[in-house]
Amino acid sequence: MSDKAADIYHAAGTEKTNAAQDTQDTQDTRGTQDIRDASNTEASSEETATPVKNSAKVIDLSALHFEPGFLAGLERLYFIACGSAYHVGMAAKYSIEKMTRVPVEVDLASEFRYRDPILVPNSMVIIISQSGETADSLAAMRLAKEMGVPTLAVVNVIGSSIAREADHVMYTYAGPEIAVATTKAYSAQLICTYILGIALGIAKGRIDQEKETAYINALEKLPDQISKILEDKERIQWFASKYANAHDVFFIGRGLDYAICLEGSLKMKEISYIHSEAYAAGELKHGTISLIEDGTLVIGVMTQNDLYEKTRSNLVEVKARGAYLMGLTNYGNYSTEDTVNFAVYVPKTEAPFTASLAVIPLQLMGYYLSVAKGLDVDKPRNLAKSVTVE
Repeated sequence: MSDKAADIYHAAGTEKTNAAQDTQDTQDTRGTQDIRDASNTEASSEETATPVKNSAKVIDLSALHFEPGFLAGLERLYFIACGSAYHVGMAAKYSIEKMTRVPVEVDLASEFRYRDPILVPNSMVIIISQSGETADSLAAMRLAKEMGVPTLAVVNVIGSSIAREADHVMYTYAGPEIAVATTKAYSAQLICTYILGIALGIAKGRIDQEKETAYINALEKLPDQISKILEDKERIQWFASKYANAHDVFFIGRGLDYAICLEGSLKMKEISYIHSEAYAAGELKHGTISLIEDGTLVIGVMTQNDLYEKTRSNLVEVKARGAYLMGLTNYGNYSTEDTVNFAVYVPKTEAPFTASLAVIPLQLMGYYLSVAKGLDVDKPRNLAKSVTVE
């Protein structure tokens, strides 16, 4: 792994770097979301979880400056973003709807601007952007503000244009990301959506203290679980080297797994230049299966227990037509090896947070394919870190 790319697999939650903290102190005091010990925290509004008389931890979004009752009154969320940030929104749709039962819509910023969008009352628009300067996302946010809808920016760069103009800001504090293809910023953005989802669920009365504690404990375990996944990287490197000359790769999954597939496919395209597509597994029979030939690599993501058998059935279908299968699933689903040619396992976590773990092997797959082909992983051709023009 090159020096520039070595940092991209570090677990990046909402922890501040010293440099980021110094900048925040001078430029913007909004967006310091936190997980606090309830015994030392006083709730300033109904959006902050009510403290308890023990050491249970709670989600504290007081620094986002939501008005009292704001979260409880929300009836719909709109995630608007581009590229990998859009895929964060797709994952957030599944996880937040599961935790809160609040409807979530996801739009590509470049499309949102031009479709004459209808935004309902009691809603919030959430703009996700690593740089905070993405042209289409900035324009979409301005449109939402013109329509009178509150906006929340989830950004990494403190004091960026989107951060300055948004009504509320949630900084990811992922630190500088050198590689053009995002990985740690994507992971940090996911964490922000989880925190927002938990806070919304609490405000709506759909997440009780016991479930909140379980969610927070699961979030705190994610870095160690990611480290566990990285211990298996040599196997993934070996498998990737076998497919360095592949022309087409397909990713399939259902529900949240489909959102994970979207990001895995994008990483493969971005840095290995291999054509890849992500499909909802149930759509295979509606045309996609005609593309399967002998030796075509199909990667099936199966981390959702209630959808595991359905996706595995789809893998059996493509295998019967000559596909070579890689399966990605949770520890314990070892019967997967009866179906696939190569299996990768990730630790179990709370269902809404699975994307944070399952995406890591897919990022590694794209990385090692690129390395095997002798490409520049950090600076893929034709791409820029920040897209500031249409």
